[in-house]
Amino acid sequence: MSYTNGLDNPELYFQTVLYTGDGSDGNAITFDGDEDMQPDLVWVKGRGSVYNYVVDSVRGVTKRLNTDSSDGETTTTDTVASLDSDGFTLDDDATNNWINYSGNNYVAWCWKAGTSFSNDASATSVGTIDSSGSVSTDAGFSITTLTGTGANGTIAHGLSAVPAMIIHKEISADGDNWHTYHHKNTSEPETEFVRLNQVYGTGDEDTMWNDTAPTSSVYSLGTHGGNNESGQTYISYLFSEKQGFSKFGSYVGNGSADGTFVYTGFRPAFVLCKNIELSKSWFLLDTKRDTFNPVNNYLTPDRSNAEGVDDSTVATDFVSNGFKLRATNDGQNESGDAFIYMAFAEAPFVNSNGVPCNAR
Repeated sequence: MSYTNGLDNPELYFQTVLYTGDGSDGNAITFDGDEDMQPDLVWVKGRGSVYNYVVDSVRGVTKRLNTDSSDGETTTTDTVASLDSDGFTLDDDATNNWINYSGNNYVAWCWKAGTSFSNDASATSVGTIDSSGSVSTDAGFSITTLTGTGANGTIAHGLSAVPAMIIHKEISADGDNWHTYHHKNTSEPETEFVRLNQVYGTGDEDTMWNDTAPTSSVYSLGTHGGNNESGQTYISYLFSEKQGFSKFGSYVGNGSADGTFVYTGFRPAFVLCKNIELSKSWFLLDTKRDTFNPVNNYLTPDRSNAEGVDDSTVATDFVSNGFKLRATNDGQNESGDAFIYMAFAEAPFVNSNGVPCNAR
Protein backbone atom coordinates (compact mmCIF):
# COMPACT_ATOMS: atom_id res chain seq x y z
CA MET A 1 0.00 0.00 0.00
CA SER A 2 1.38 3.41 -0.94
CA TYR A 3 0.01 6.86 -0.39
CA THR A 4 0.33 10.39 -1.67
CA ASN A 5 0.38 13.73 0.15
CA GLY A 6 2.50 12.28 2.93
CA LEU A 7 5.99 13.24 4.10
CA ASP A 8 8.63 10.63 3.37
CA ASN A 9 11.26 12.54 5.37
CA PRO A 10 9.76 13.73 8.68
CA GLU A 11 13.17 15.09 9.73
CA LEU A 12 12.72 17.94 7.25
CA TYR A 13 10.06 19.43 9.54
CA PHE A 14 10.44 17.88 13.01
CA GLN A 15 13.49 16.73 14.96
CA THR A 16 14.37 15.99 18.56
CA VAL A 17 17.87 16.55 19.87
CA LEU A 18 19.57 15.68 23.17
CA TYR A 19 22.43 17.80 24.42
CA THR A 20 24.51 18.67 27.47
CA GLY A 21 24.94 22.27 28.55
CA ASP A 22 28.48 23.62 28.66
CA GLY A 23 27.83 27.08 30.14
CA SER A 24 29.65 28.86 27.34
CA ASP A 25 28.84 31.28 24.55
CA GLY A 26 28.48 29.67 21.15
CA ASN A 27 27.31 26.20 22.26
CA ALA A 28 26.08 24.92 18.87
CA ILE A 29 23.39 22.26 19.11
CA THR A 30 23.10 20.33 15.84
CA PHE A 31 20.64 17.65 14.80
CA ASP A 32 22.00 14.14 14.40
CA GLY A 33 19.50 13.07 11.74
CA ASP A 34 20.14 12.72 8.03
CA GLU A 35 18.32 15.94 7.12
CA ASP A 36 19.28 19.55 7.81
CA MET A 37 16.46 21.64 9.24
CA GLN A 38 16.34 25.24 10.44
CA PRO A 39 13.78 25.25 13.28
CA ASP A 40 11.17 27.94 13.78
CA LEU A 41 9.91 26.59 17.11
CA VAL A 42 12.27 25.22 19.75
CA TRP A 43 10.93 23.76 23.00
CA VAL A 44 13.68 22.87 25.50
CA LYS A 45 13.27 20.88 28.71
CA GLY A 46 15.91 20.12 31.31
CA ARG A 47 15.80 16.39 31.98
CA GLY A 48 16.83 16.91 35.59
CA SER A 49 14.13 19.55 36.24
CA VAL A 50 14.04 23.21 35.15
CA TYR A 51 11.37 24.98 33.11
CA ASN A 52 9.85 24.08 29.77
CA TYR A 53 11.48 26.83 27.68
CA VAL A 54 9.94 27.93 24.35
CA VAL A 55 11.31 30.28 21.69
CA ASP A 56 10.25 30.79 18.08
CA SER A 57 11.35 32.68 15.00
CA VAL A 58 8.24 34.89 14.89
CA ARG A 59 8.65 36.39 18.36
CA GLY A 60 12.46 36.24 18.19
CA VAL A 61 15.01 34.12 20.03
CA THR A 62 15.34 36.52 22.98
CA LYS A 63 11.63 36.14 23.81
CA ARG A 64 10.90 33.16 26.04
CA LEU A 65 7.76 31.46 27.25
CA ASN A 66 7.38 28.55 29.69
CA THR A 67 4.72 25.92 29.09
CA ASP A 68 4.47 25.17 32.82
CA SER A 69 3.60 28.79 33.64
CA SER A 70 0.89 31.35 32.93
CA ASP A 71 3.55 34.08 32.76
CA GLY A 72 3.71 36.20 29.66
CA GLU A 73 6.67 36.60 27.37
CA THR A 74 9.98 37.62 28.94
CA THR A 75 12.96 39.11 27.13
CA THR A 76 16.15 37.25 27.99
CA THR A 77 19.75 37.53 26.93
CA ASP A 78 22.54 34.98 27.02
CA THR A 79 20.24 32.04 26.26
CA VAL A 80 19.35 31.21 22.62
CA ALA A 81 21.63 33.14 20.30
CA SER A 82 20.29 31.96 16.93
CA LEU A 83 18.22 29.42 15.04
CA ASP A 84 20.58 27.82 12.54
CA SER A 85 20.46 25.79 9.33
CA ASP A 86 20.75 22.52 11.26
CA GLY A 87 19.93 23.34 14.86
CA PHE A 88 20.42 26.29 17.19
CA THR A 89 23.17 28.06 19.13
CA LEU A 90 23.16 28.86 22.84
CA ASP A 91 24.93 31.56 24.81
CA ASP A 92 26.33 31.12 28.31
CA ASP A 93 22.95 31.41 30.14
CA ALA A 94 24.91 32.64 33.14
CA THR A 95 22.05 34.59 34.72
CA ASN A 96 19.42 31.85 35.07
CA ASN A 97 21.00 28.59 33.90
CA TRP A 98 17.79 27.52 32.17
CA ILE A 99 19.00 25.76 29.03
CA ASN A 100 22.83 25.71 28.98
CA TYR A 101 23.99 25.01 32.52
CA SER A 102 27.31 23.20 32.40
CA GLY A 103 26.85 19.45 32.82
CA ASN A 104 23.03 19.48 32.75
CA ASN A 105 21.21 17.27 30.24
CA TYR A 106 18.46 18.67 28.01
CA VAL A 107 16.05 17.63 25.30
CA ALA A 108 14.79 19.97 22.58
CA TRP A 109 11.80 19.33 20.30
CA CYS A 110 11.98 21.41 17.15
CA TRP A 111 9.57 22.21 14.31
CA LYS A 112 10.09 24.02 11.02
CA ALA A 113 7.57 26.41 9.46
CA GLY A 114 9.71 28.64 7.29
CA THR A 115 7.50 30.80 5.05
CA SER A 116 6.55 34.24 6.34
CA PHE A 117 3.00 35.48 5.89
CA SER A 118 0.97 38.55 6.78
CA ASN A 119 -2.76 39.10 6.47
CA ASP A 120 -4.51 42.46 6.53
CA ALA A 121 -8.03 41.25 7.22
CA SER A 122 -9.75 44.36 5.90
CA ALA A 123 -7.80 44.26 2.63
CA THR A 124 -8.08 40.51 1.94
CA SER A 125 -11.51 39.87 3.51
CA VAL A 126 -9.96 36.76 5.10
CA GLY A 127 -10.73 36.87 8.80
CA THR A 128 -11.57 39.91 10.89
CA ILE A 129 -8.35 40.26 12.93
CA ASP A 130 -4.98 41.00 11.32
CA SER A 131 -2.34 38.29 11.67
CA SER A 132 1.20 37.43 10.65
CA GLY A 133 3.69 34.65 11.20
CA SER A 134 5.48 31.72 9.63
CA VAL A 135 3.89 28.66 8.05
CA SER A 136 4.61 25.40 6.28
CA THR A 137 1.66 24.05 4.34
CA ASP A 138 3.68 20.90 3.60
CA ALA A 139 4.17 20.12 7.29
CA GLY A 140 0.84 21.55 8.45
CA PHE A 141 2.41 23.93 10.97
CA SER A 142 1.78 27.63 11.53
CA ILE A 143 3.08 30.14 14.06
CA THR A 144 0.58 33.00 14.09
CA THR A 145 0.64 36.23 16.07
CA LEU A 146 -2.18 38.73 16.52
CA THR A 147 -3.51 41.53 18.70
CA GLY A 148 -6.74 40.86 20.55
CA THR A 149 -9.87 42.93 19.95
CA GLY A 150 -12.13 41.80 22.79
CA ALA A 151 -14.85 40.94 20.25
CA ASN A 152 -15.65 37.70 18.47
CA GLY A 153 -13.27 37.39 15.54
CA THR A 154 -11.53 35.17 13.03
CA ILE A 155 -7.82 34.97 12.21
CA ALA A 156 -6.01 33.78 9.07
CA HIS A 157 -3.49 31.03 9.83
CA GLY A 158 -2.00 30.31 6.41
CA LEU A 159 -2.25 26.51 6.59
CA SER A 160 -4.66 26.00 3.68
CA ALA A 161 -5.96 23.07 5.75
CA VAL A 162 -8.15 22.76 8.83
CA PRO A 163 -6.13 22.95 12.08
CA ALA A 164 -6.49 19.86 14.25
CA MET A 165 -4.79 21.43 17.28
CA ILE A 166 -4.26 25.04 18.34
CA ILE A 167 -2.07 26.08 21.28
CA HIS A 168 -2.85 29.73 22.05
CA LYS A 169 -1.13 32.01 24.61
CA GLU A 170 -1.33 35.65 25.62
CA ILE A 171 2.27 36.88 25.63
CA SER A 172 2.00 40.58 26.52
CA ALA A 173 0.75 40.06 30.10
CA ASP A 174 1.03 37.50 32.89
CA GLY A 175 -1.73 35.32 34.26
CA ASP A 176 -3.31 33.67 31.24
CA ASN A 177 -3.05 29.97 30.45
CA TRP A 178 -1.95 28.06 27.38
CA HIS A 179 -5.46 27.47 26.05
CA THR A 180 -5.54 24.51 23.70
CA TYR A 181 -8.06 23.41 21.09
CA HIS A 182 -8.04 19.79 19.91
CA HIS A 183 -10.42 18.53 17.24
CA LYS A 184 -11.04 15.25 19.13
CA ASN A 185 -11.68 16.86 22.52
CA THR A 186 -15.21 15.49 23.13
CA SER A 187 -17.92 15.40 20.45
CA GLU A 188 -18.10 19.22 20.43
CA PRO A 189 -14.46 20.36 20.47
CA GLU A 190 -15.29 23.94 19.47
CA THR A 191 -16.88 24.45 22.91
CA GLU A 192 -14.00 22.78 24.81
CA PHE A 193 -10.46 23.60 25.86
CA VAL A 194 -7.61 22.17 27.87
CA ARG A 195 -4.59 24.00 29.27
CA LEU A 196 -1.08 22.95 28.29
CA ASN A 197 0.27 24.46 31.53
CA GLN A 198 -2.22 22.80 33.89
CA VAL A 199 -3.41 19.33 34.82
CA TYR A 200 -7.15 19.96 34.60
CA GLY A 201 -9.43 17.96 32.34
CA THR A 202 -11.42 19.54 29.57
CA GLY A 203 -13.45 22.69 30.19
CA ASP A 204 -16.64 23.80 28.45
CA GLU A 205 -16.48 27.49 27.51
CA ASP A 206 -18.16 28.85 24.39
CA THR A 207 -16.39 32.23 24.65
CA MET A 208 -13.00 30.54 24.17
CA TRP A 209 -13.31 29.65 20.45
CA ASN A 210 -16.64 31.43 19.91
CA ASP A 211 -18.27 27.99 19.71
CA THR A 212 -16.89 27.79 16.15
CA ALA A 213 -14.64 25.15 14.65
CA PRO A 214 -11.61 26.33 12.63
CA THR A 215 -11.64 26.20 8.84
CA SER A 216 -8.96 25.80 6.19
CA SER A 217 -8.46 29.58 6.16
CA VAL A 218 -9.27 30.92 9.67
CA TYR A 219 -9.68 30.02 13.32
CA SER A 220 -12.07 31.73 15.71
CA LEU A 221 -11.65 33.49 19.03
CA GLY A 222 -14.45 34.57 21.32
CA THR A 223 -14.57 37.22 24.00
CA HIS A 224 -12.72 35.28 26.71
CA GLY A 225 -10.18 37.63 28.28
CA GLY A 226 -7.43 35.02 28.31
CA ASN A 227 -7.82 34.40 24.58
CA ASN A 228 -8.76 37.73 23.03
CA GLU A 229 -8.39 40.73 25.35
CA SER A 230 -8.40 44.02 23.52
CA GLY A 231 -4.91 45.38 22.86
CA GLN A 232 -3.06 42.31 24.13
CA THR A 233 -0.68 40.28 21.98
CA TYR A 234 -1.09 36.54 21.40
CA ILE A 235 0.84 33.69 19.81
CA SER A 236 -0.79 30.60 18.34
CA TYR A 237 0.88 27.35 17.31
CA LEU A 238 -1.46 25.59 14.88
CA PHE A 239 -1.17 22.09 13.44
CA SER A 240 -3.09 20.31 10.71
CA GLU A 241 -2.80 16.58 10.12
CA LYS A 242 -0.44 15.35 7.42
CA GLN A 243 -0.55 11.71 6.39
CA GLY A 244 2.57 9.87 7.44
CA PHE A 245 3.87 12.83 9.47
CA SER A 246 1.43 14.04 12.13
CA LYS A 247 -1.70 12.83 13.87
CA PHE A 248 -3.98 14.50 16.43
CA GLY A 249 -6.38 11.89 17.68
CA SER A 250 -8.13 10.36 20.64
CA TYR A 251 -8.42 6.99 22.32
CA VAL A 252 -10.13 5.32 25.27
CA GLY A 253 -7.98 3.72 27.95
CA ASN A 254 -8.50 0.17 29.16
CA GLY A 255 -6.48 0.22 32.39
CA SER A 256 -4.52 -2.87 31.35
CA ALA A 257 -0.87 -3.68 30.79
CA ASP A 258 -2.15 -5.04 27.47
CA GLY A 259 -3.24 -1.51 26.71
CA THR A 260 -5.00 0.33 23.94
CA PHE A 261 -3.32 0.37 20.52
CA VAL A 262 -3.47 3.76 18.78
CA TYR A 263 -3.07 3.82 15.00
CA THR A 264 -1.21 6.85 13.63
CA GLY A 265 -0.10 5.64 10.20
CA PHE A 266 3.57 6.08 11.09
CA ARG A 267 6.26 5.05 13.55
CA PRO A 268 6.16 7.85 16.14
CA ALA A 269 9.11 10.00 17.14
CA PHE A 270 7.07 12.08 19.63
CA VAL A 271 3.79 11.52 21.47
CA LEU A 272 2.08 13.95 23.85
CA CYS A 273 -1.15 12.75 25.49
CA LYS A 274 -3.70 14.07 28.00
CA ASN A 275 -6.51 12.50 30.02
CA ILE A 276 -9.36 14.94 29.32
CA GLU A 277 -11.56 13.58 32.11
CA LEU A 278 -9.20 13.73 35.10
CA SER A 279 -6.85 16.33 36.55
CA LYS A 280 -3.70 14.56 35.42
CA SER A 281 -0.51 15.86 33.84
CA TRP A 282 0.23 15.68 30.16
CA PHE A 283 2.73 12.92 29.28
CA LEU A 284 5.44 13.49 26.68
CA LEU A 285 7.47 10.63 25.20
CA ASP A 286 10.06 10.55 22.40
CA THR A 287 12.46 8.18 20.69
CA LYS A 288 15.65 10.11 21.41
CA ARG A 289 15.41 9.62 25.17
CA ASP A 290 14.22 6.02 24.71
CA THR A 291 15.95 4.35 21.78
CA PHE A 292 14.13 1.03 22.20
CA ASN A 293 10.80 -0.18 23.57
CA PRO A 294 9.26 0.28 26.01
CA VAL A 295 9.32 4.08 25.88
CA ASN A 296 9.04 5.07 29.53
CA ASN A 297 11.09 8.22 30.16
CA TYR A 298 8.34 10.81 30.44
CA LEU A 299 8.30 14.58 30.81
CA THR A 300 5.40 16.88 31.62
CA PRO A 301 4.75 20.24 29.88
CA ASP A 302 2.63 21.45 32.81
CA ARG A 303 5.36 20.99 35.43
CA SER A 304 9.05 21.77 35.84
CA ASN A 305 9.66 18.29 37.25
CA ALA A 306 12.62 16.14 36.34
CA GLU A 307 12.26 13.31 33.85
CA GLY A 308 10.36 10.36 35.27
CA VAL A 309 11.05 6.71 34.53
CA ASP A 310 8.51 4.03 35.40
CA ASP A 311 8.31 0.68 33.62
CA SER A 312 5.21 -0.38 35.52
CA THR A 313 2.94 2.60 34.87
CA VAL A 314 4.19 4.57 31.86
CA ALA A 315 5.57 1.92 29.47
CA THR A 316 4.56 2.42 25.83
CA ASP A 317 5.67 0.65 22.66
CA PHE A 318 6.27 2.78 19.57
CA VAL A 319 5.60 0.50 16.58
CA SER A 320 5.63 0.87 12.81
CA ASN A 321 2.07 2.24 12.54
CA GLY A 322 1.29 3.74 15.95
CA PHE A 323 1.78 3.22 19.66
CA LYS A 324 0.66 0.57 22.12
CA LEU A 325 0.09 1.33 25.80
CA ARG A 326 1.75 -1.21 28.07
CA ALA A 327 0.91 0.13 31.51
CA THR A 328 -1.95 1.28 33.73
CA ASN A 329 -1.12 4.91 34.51
CA ASP A 330 -4.36 6.92 34.81
CA GLY A 331 -2.64 9.80 33.01
CA GLN A 332 -2.24 7.56 29.94
CA ASN A 333 -4.52 4.54 30.19
CA GLU A 334 -7.28 4.87 32.81
CA SER A 335 -10.01 2.37 32.02
CA GLY A 336 -12.91 4.01 30.19
CA ASP A 337 -11.40 7.50 30.17
CA ALA A 338 -10.98 9.55 27.00
CA PHE A 339 -7.55 10.83 25.98
CA ILE A 340 -6.29 13.21 23.30
CA TYR A 341 -2.83 13.11 21.77
CA MET A 342 -0.50 14.78 19.31
CA ALA A 343 2.10 12.67 17.52
CA PHE A 344 4.87 13.28 15.00
CA ALA A 345 6.60 10.70 12.86
CA GLU A 346 9.99 9.09 12.86
CA ALA A 347 9.06 7.30 9.62
CA PRO A 348 5.82 6.82 7.67
CA PHE A 349 4.27 3.33 7.84
CA VAL A 350 4.54 3.16 4.04
CA ASN A 351 6.32 5.84 2.06
CA SER A 352 5.22 7.29 -1.28
CA ASN A 353 7.22 4.62 -3.13
CA GLY A 354 5.38 1.85 -1.31
CA VAL A 355 8.29 1.00 0.99
CA PRO A 356 7.22 0.06 4.55
CA CYS A 357 9.13 1.23 7.60
CA ASN A 358 10.59 -1.22 10.10
CA ALA A 359 9.42 -1.77 13.63
CA ARG A 360 11.79 -0.53 16.33
